[in-house]
Amino acid sequence: MGYLRIFSPHPTKTGDGAQAADMLLEVDLRDPVLQVEVGKFVSGTEMLHLAVLHSRKLCVYSVSGILGNVEHGNQYQMKLIYEHNLQRTACNMTYGPFGGVKGRDLICIQSIDGMLMVFEQESYAFGRFLPSFLLPGPLAYSSRTDSFITVSSCRQVESYKYQVLAFATDADKRQETDQQKLGSGKRLVVDWTLNIGEQALDICIVSFNQSASSVFVLGERNFFCLKDNGQIRFMKKLDWSPSCFLPYCSVSEGTINTLIGNHNSILHIYQDVTLKWATQLPHIPVAVRVGCLHDLKGVIVTLSDDGHLQCSYLGTDPSLFQAPNVESRELNYDELDVEMKELQKIIKDVNKSQGVWPVTEREDDLSVSVVVSPNFDSVSQATDVEVGTDLVPSVTVKVTLQNRVVLQKVKLSVCVQPPLELTCDQFTFEFMTPDLTRTASFSAYLKRSYTPSELEGKAVVSYSRPTDRNPDGIPRVIQCKFRLPLKLICLPCQPSKTASHKVTIDTNKSPVSLLGLFPGFASQSDDDQVNVMGFHFLGGSQVTLLASKTSQRYRIQSEQFEDLWLITSELILRLQEYFEKQGVKDFACSFSGSMPLQEYFELIDRHFELRMNGEKLEELLSERAVQFRAIQRRLLTRFKDKTPAPLQHLDTLLDGTYKQVIALADAVEENQGSLFQSFTRLKSATHLVILLIGLWQKLSADQIAILEAAFLPLQEDTQELGWEETVDAAISHLLKTCLSKSSKEQALNLNSQLSIPKDTSQLKKHITLLCDRLAKGGRLCLSTDAAAPQTMVMPGGCTTIPESDLEERSVEQDPTEQFTNHRHLTADTSRPEVSPLQGVSE
Repeated sequence: MGYLRIFSPHPTKTGDGAQAADMLLEVDLRDPVLQVEVGKFVSGTEMLHLAVLHSRKLCVYSVSGILGNVEHGNQYQMKLIYEHNLQRTACNMTYGPFGGVKGRDLICIQSIDGMLMVFEQESYAFGRFLPSFLLPGPLAYSSRTDSFITVSSCRQVESYKYQVLAFATDADKRQETDQQKLGSGKRLVVDWTLNIGEQALDICIVSFNQSASSVFVLGERNFFCLKDNGQIRFMKKLDWSPSCFLPYCSVSEGTINTLIGNHNSILHIYQDVTLKWATQLPHIPVAVRVGCLHDLKGVIVTLSDDGHLQCSYLGTDPSLFQAPNVESRELNYDELDVEMKELQKIIKDVNKSQGVWPVTEREDDLSVSVVVSPNFDSVSQATDVEVGTDLVPSVTVKVTLQNRVVLQKVKLSVCVQPPLELTCDQFTFEFMTPDLTRTASFSAYLKRSYTPSELEGKAVVSYSRPTDRNPDGIPRVIQCKFRLPLKLICLPCQPSKTASHKVTIDTNKSPVSLLGLFPGFASQSDDDQVNVMGFHFLGGSQVTLLASKTSQRYRIQSEQFEDLWLITSELILRLQEYFEKQGVKDFACSFSGSMPLQEYFELIDRHFELRMNGEKLEELLSERAVQFRAIQRRLLTRFKDKTPAPLQHLDTLLDGTYKQVIALADAVEENQGSLFQSFTRLKSATHLVILLIGLWQKLSADQIAILEAAFLPLQEDTQELGWEETVDAAISHLLKTCLSKSSKEQALNLNSQLSIPKDTSQLKKHITLLCDRLAKGGRLCLSTDAAAPQTMVMPGGCTTIPESDLEERSVEQDPTEQFTNHRHLTADTSRPEVSPLQGVSE
């Protein structure tokens, strides 16, 4: 898979499994890893580095660690030192001080076609072909004899001196004739051979004293121990198929221990040819090593073919604990029951007051408060605005910070939704003593000529609190929300009697005077006009708000669908505050009109069209840039030529291409601005649709939060990850889990890779299906036990939709046919109450 992982295993109790802290580093190298070795592979230093062999590349990395602020905050990283791109497909490699060099290791790679490539650290030395080669075998290097040992396809062990390899004919000169070879270069001569009669799985060379070394060869049915000159020291016939082996030092002088794993998941330990121990493993080992981990010597590390890593040791754990004698006494079960109930009551009270996790003292470290001035600045702080009005107002926001302990690195960041802008959004403070108060003041204003999706802003404070164990401080974050006034982005105006888009909100209380709800927007004093009010956004659009004199309804209407959101949300918020001050607790809003999906889908199509235009423009810009560089290279070649040649209109072509590149770059920039503005409008419309769905189905705050997470997952829209594919994946997940009709839908697998879709028909279909499932009683939740549809009391007059072939309909069918497209979303008082989906059954 191309993943390289470094582990530092810790002992665990039985059944606990692996710990997250055991893995120090995981790196995706993107190419399959054939072999990993550690040695002195970098010139100028004797530090150990990591060599990783891929099929067409050799990479050398340095592994380093950074000490963290806390115990579990240590970070490890790998840095590429150098790499060699191989001309031939590699099979395996070995390393060592070839030729007797001191203080550094060289690497020898064996290719699939039998070529030995030697690398002297950062440089390539030479390549040699093995004689009579058919298939590659295991390769090892003996430092004592300075030779390479392998097993050829002739099923014999062969040894080649490094000096013979270095002076033999270069592999790059193989095209020469035989006569030239005999006359100019030396042939590659084998040092010694030994016929073992079977293919080898692995070769290991061990030397535990200076006098002699042993060559261990693991065959398919035998394992051999050879001397330096190729003579057999001993051999052992195996009764099972081996998978890996490892010779290691024995406590008895003159003997060598060998670990051999087989395909029966058994690990055998031999002393020379005598079996000393056999143990069962939970998996088939493909590699085995012996090491010292956490001061425990002789740890056997095995690796299975499916990536199971196990650290174990031979023997048993002696139990030194002896239970003390306990005086036998009679138990009073009544007293135990009383004590148990008291303890359970204490635990229950603590969980109620503190939750599952203990409450930290973060709130006591620093308090943050935000105050928004009710009046505009006397001198507007708006600069570089792109709004059509002459004077854009600004309002002052004041953030107050008060500490109770010493804090370090206190940074205040303030953010608002574009096109709102702040005069300053970053502040730094120092609280060297307790009980200090710091204040940051800045102004907010509207910079561009369209409406923001929200008036809410956030003040986020990050700081470090020093402790006795960590003087540098533990990083913490605290945030505070604030709301900018509506008058910052709109002005009062004369109401409009006609509009293309209307939304009617029903309440359960008598209508309230709009002059009392919006005192800053009273543009007339006529008593007849107290139930109608006009809002003119600085971007140019108008919104009209009407309150019914006879019924308990409010209507919001505008020429732009997305502009209804801010006035609708502001109306509901001010109505809730008004009735809270009056002491009314049962105030509620509802929505009984048709769900405006068609208007919402038009904004989605507009946003998606701009995304597709952006992709086409970027492709054209890339093509013109390549063409521009190609013309530049040709012109440069002409200018460097000593004999002048005609330009053949290359200069005219260069000038024309340059103008095209500039024009395309301007078009890309303009499209990005339009896309950003379209995304802001789409977010406003999405907020409105979520609000209407919540009022329509009387959703709780948790269910509305799930809808917001599904429909508004991104703060910024990019070409790589856009709104359409992200929302489609989230809604598909809801339809597959909590809104699914059957277990068959839950078993469907979703596409795990997000990519830009071809069109928006699938997204529209899923949004329509989501509303349909909610209308039929579906319940939004995150727990898997509530996947079955739940019954829900719907608004009066709602009738369910016969869901017969909704999922089987083709993608080409317009998904909005499930909802009646009413531009005027009002409810006539003279007619009976109509459900949002009644038009479908008709």
